[in-house]
Amino acid sequence: MNVPAGLRHFLSIGSLEDDELAAVLGAAARAKADPVGWARALDGKQVAMLFEQPSTRTKVSFEVAVTSMGGNVVALDGARSQIGRGETIEDTARVMSRYVDAVVLRTTSHDRLEAFAGASEVPVINALTELEHPCQVLSDLLTITESKGRLRGTVIAYLGDGNNVTHSLLLAAAMTGMELRVATPLEYQPLQGYVDAARARDAGASIELFDDPKEAARNADVVYTDVWVSMGMEDNDHRRSALAGFQINDDILTNAATDVVVMHCLPAHRGEEITDDIIDGPRSIVWEQAENRLHAQKALLAKLLP
Repeated sequence: MNVPAGLRHFLSIGSLEDDELAAVLGAAARAKADPVGWARALDGKQVAMLFEQPSTRTKVSFEVAVTSMGGNVVALDGARSQIGRGETIEDTARVMSRYVDAVVLRTTSHDRLEAFAGASEVPVINALTELEHPCQVLSDLLTITESKGRLRGTVIAYLGDGNNVTHSLLLAAAMTGMELRVATPLEYQPLQGYVDAARARDAGASIELFDDPKEAARNADVVYTDVWVSMGMEDNDHRRSALAGFQINDDILTNAATDVVVMHCLPAHRGEEITDDIIDGPRSIVWEQAENRLHAQKALLAKLLP
């Protein structure tokens, strides 16, 4: 395998150093402010998008990001490609490396993502696994910066399931000096390895776990949630029952800061993890958060494909 010098993958938010993360966010803000100035940033580049799981925002935002910067997208559905007929993920990576300049991969397990990256000679971007969703969190950080003017010291209360978004938020909070309060039922806490990794970083961050959502939301600048039943999980009543008290609603937000903003990475199950009046109300920055997927991913692609 002939790995090019300087090859970088983006499998985790922690794939970036703290200063690199700050630089990507700064570039994302510039790309948003001046899209015309970025129109040739990927001129002539070929980017493959291989999705083995459903996607709306990730797929569309990456396709638009690549094409609006002068690149070309080759989109593949895992079920309709040869990996759907038994080709190994490594062999697919080896072949795609001969055709394209980067691969955006949404797959069924983080181990599978790492196996693909290990065999790839071009940058691989994690478009979601069961462990992390780093591209989502790039957008989240950009959105919080726009709303609050800073990351360091910002208090974020994340309520609900300790899932892949939670894991990426934990690492991001530690990298940027935010105060992150994760409130989940005890059986749905984030993986301890991610909590330990976040706490091990020294950026002035504060990482706390709660089982009381009202306490977590007390004086919070941002209250954030995600669906309670993620892709690939069994859709069961027990999970919904356990998480019922973690809904973002008016009662929860009475404990938050007076200028609190609300985030949701979408898709939303309205009436479960968040009420209609909150997601559609004046405190919601959900739609800005969704838009910022485009701008953050432009900056990421430009960094990985100079």
